Amino acid sequence: MQSEASNDTLPNTERRVKSKLTATEFAIRYGFIALTLGLVLFFSIFAEGFAGPYSAVFIFQSVAITGILALGVTVTLVVDGFDLSIGSVATTSLMLSSYVLVVWEMSAFAAVAACLAMGAIVGLINGLLIVKMRVPDLLATLGMMFLLVGLQRIPTQGRSIATGMTLPDGRVAEGIFSKAFLALGRHRFDFFIDNLIPVSVIVLLVVGFLVWGFMELTRHGRIMYAIGSNQRAASLAGANVNRYKILAYMISGVLASVGGILLAARLGRGDIASGNNLLLDSVAAALIGFAVLGAAKPNAFGTIIGALFIGILLQGLTMMNAPYYTQDFVKGAVLVVALVFTFALSKRGGAH
Repeated sequence: MQSEASNDTLPNTERRVKSKLTATEFAIRYGFIALTLGLVLFFSIFAEGFAGPYSAVFIFQSVAITGILALGVTVTLVVDGFDLSIGSVATTSLMLSSYVLVVWEMSAFAAVAACLAMGAIVGLINGLLIVKMRVPDLLATLGMMFLLVGLQRIPTQGRSIATGMTLPDGRVAEGIFSKAFLALGRHRFDFFIDNLIPVSVIVLLVVGFLVWGFMELTRHGRIMYAIGSNQRAASLAGANVNRYKILAYMISGVLASVGGILLAARLGRGDIASGNNLLLDSVAAALIGFAVLGAAKPNAFGTIIGALFIGILLQGLTMMNAPYYTQDFVKGAVLVVALVFTFALSKRGGAH
């Protein structure tokens, strides 16, 4: 009763201001979700074949690897860092798994284990460079990116890796991509329709759930958010800042290597050029995630929605025969709008 009486006594001008702020907050919280649903509706009407289970699965499959990498970027953003090497780690994982299978003729298990170990070691080196050597995160991961780009080309002198390729020493590689390894990128599970859901989509959903649960529900995740908000205060409160930052970069490296494994399994060959857009797309998805539900902070749920948004946009534009060279422009425009939502409107609306 008291609240209603208070509202009745508000001057008209103040009431209008209150209404405007509420509308702004609504736009901050739900504007991006509404934009995503609007895009789906638009493409469903104007792009023939867009609305359907196979189209939806294709979108999920196209963003699965990008989404996994973006979750790694998100973890480093949480501790106020940034991992520029994530695309190179994924491509190195792609080449390493191909080399282990085709040149060394080892098993799928060995290829996966080698890639995961490589990702963890790269993340560990990145973390040590940042917290022990005091190298700024952007410079440390940029240096690692160039190092990995060079390292990928040395064993094969820049050639793609495939069965029957001639090695630099004149030998012919006779190893093959085993069925068990190819199944990681090509097998599909039945879901109402036979052979509908690819393994990569399941991996994305599982990784997304695990990262979300770790960051939002565990003490360690809350400490990492605290480090990202105020590193000195977190340190004074007893948090081991260096250890958590190194952990964040190791998680990022392992997730990037998982993305590279799935890409190699889908392609069935090791091609350096295959990972050209992984860095930009994963960073865009992680940054767009800031704007989802007005979070204004890195978060796993927002990152997956950001990756899906990019996938919907590109799939719809492709089905409407939009020129390929316009797609990067559209992606950039969407990213700018998302950043405006995050950093301008959220401050004005007082959202967190």
